[in-house]
Amino acid sequence: MEKIRKIIISLIFLLLFIIIGNKSEAASNLYLNNLKFDAKILENGDMEVTETWNIDIKNTNTLFKTFKTDENKYKGIKDVKVKEITNGIDKDFTKTSKLMYHVTKDYYYGLINNDNNFEIAWGVGLDDGSDTRVYEISYLVKGAIGSYSDYNELYWQFVGEDFEIDAKNIIGTITMPTKVENKDEIRVWGHTKGLNGEIYVTDLDKIEFTINNFKQGTYVEIRTLFPKYVLNNNITRTYNYPILDTVLKEEKVWAEEANKLRDQKKLYETAIYIAITVISILLLLNIIRKIRVIKNRKIAKPNEDVIYFRETPRKDASPGEAIYMLRKTKTDIQPNDIGKIFSATLLKFALEKYIEIEVQENGRKKEEIYISLLNQEDLRNLKNKDEKVLGEFLISAFEKNKTTKITLKELESCIKKTSSVKLLNMQEDIRKGVREKLIDIKLIDEKNKKQYEKETIEQVFSVVGTFVFGMFIFMFTMEIIGKASIAFIPIVMAIINIIVTGIALYKINVFTIEGLNECEKWKGLKKYMEEFSLLNEKEVPQIAIWEEFLVYATAFGIADKVLKQLKIVYPDIENTVNFSTYPYMYLMIHTDFSSSFSNAISSSMSSAYSSASGGGGGFSGGGRWRPVAGGGGGGR
Repeated sequence: MEKIRKIIISLIFLLLFIIIGNKSEAASNLYLNNLKFDAKILENGDMEVTETWNIDIKNTNTLFKTFKTDENKYKGIKDVKVKEITNGIDKDFTKTSKLMYHVTKDYYYGLINNDNNFEIAWGVGLDDGSDTRVYEISYLVKGAIGSYSDYNELYWQFVGEDFEIDAKNIIGTITMPTKVENKDEIRVWGHTKGLNGEIYVTDLDKIEFTINNFKQGTYVEIRTLFPKYVLNNNITRTYNYPILDTVLKEEKVWAEEANKLRDQKKLYETAIYIAITVISILLLLNIIRKIRVIKNRKIAKPNEDVIYFRETPRKDASPGEAIYMLRKTKTDIQPNDIGKIFSATLLKFALEKYIEIEVQENGRKKEEIYISLLNQEDLRNLKNKDEKVLGEFLISAFEKNKTTKITLKELESCIKKTSSVKLLNMQEDIRKGVREKLIDIKLIDEKNKKQYEKETIEQVFSVVGTFVFGMFIFMFTMEIIGKASIAFIPIVMAIINIIVTGIALYKINVFTIEGLNECEKWKGLKKYMEEFSLLNEKEVPQIAIWEEFLVYATAFGIADKVLKQLKIVYPDIENTVNFSTYPYMYLMIHTDFSSSFSNAISSSMSSAYSSASGGGGGFSGGGRWRPVAGGGGGGR
């Protein structure tokens, strides 16, 4: 289960890094509801462009649009103007001749930036706010049209690959200075990476194009050939050779590539629809099956209602078994329990005379806790497997120090020097020993336990699968189909599947009736140990019994609380209890033995276990630029 948990965490972080890596901070703060282009070709081959940005803005000071300078595509940008037209407002921005990273609110500029690109930037003043605004940006593109011996050509990238904002819709209109005699005289092509656009000649002097669900990192470019008589002879860019054949060959290649991509996209769409349908059916069938399982399972309840229990529920119970039963857990013992189990087990070994624990002054008037080995043979042949694991580890600590008497600090050092692999194996052996013992004595139903473990794995994979499926289905449907709503049904069904699987898991009876009864007794013993000083009872268990109780109090992490209560019930206990009669009660009362011993061992175990896990990873990515005149945009 620990390995599965690490896999889940790794997958979640992996997916989060993928998502974060694919979405820039700027893009998350800006979204274009609509981006509109109105382009008018002038008789001299220049082009007037007006862009209308209907944009959601959050925590952004400045918006900008850039154009790559390219003398072969155009001769420059002139006559830049910016204004806001939100909700009927018609507010002209003030022009500045100063290049700024953050532009003053309601100011704008159109200048060559530090990257030698032409940049239009304007201040929106929403550093710590959000709003939906509408801006109108107009400019003149000098030499936008190339005049060849047979046709005039406009080849313009309205949105570049470095544009950093997603857009719901992009629409555009290109108007010519005069009408042609026939629409067929105008040839048009549109290019965009997502193949999600359309372009038409809608009138004798008009071209219109649309793109839906534009994603940052792609582009929108328009190419058109039209008759030479539409323009005059004052065109800036002229070429003394024909263009038609070259364009037709290029566009044919690109059209064939696009058609192949469209065919692939259709196949992907079909595959996605089939996958979603199959997954939905499988999930539905599993949900129906789990509902039937839930109806047939009845949660077992203990026969006894125990509030306080005044004796050890089972004399041969190991501290590991006690924790397992107290928690009434259906899963195995957790890593953070091992330190407390080790501490309590060592105390139990002392009470059973396998070892001796004592406090001595170390010569500097400081007390040192010593552990002596008394009965090595019996320690190696313990019946409880989880105790035997710890017994063998303790013996190895004595052997490494080549002595039968070690200090607590030396035991801590031995734990820390033990390899993490060995400690993890020891942890698994303790878990296994507890589980097998409780199955052998019929407190745990072996069949139901295995069923619980099987369904737990199913539940884990349901959670991970739903998370992975949800993320990737949204990514694929948005990328290929352009909408993610079709993934809604299977994702909802996957969540329902997780819920019903969890309910079915909860209703598995891992414990037998006898086991449930014992769970209640351990719970009652813990409650009694925590509250006995508050009870109005004539008799309190003898001190010898409390030495036994303190083993389990140490396992439960309440030994200090129990000692405080003993001092309330027995006011003279510090004077009456002596080392020879009640050695471990004496140690616990007269020193900080309980806290120092348990905390030291727990700290050492935790420190050693923590070194057994870790990892890391990283991601990289890149892209390629399409070399056409056009630009990017975004916010800062």
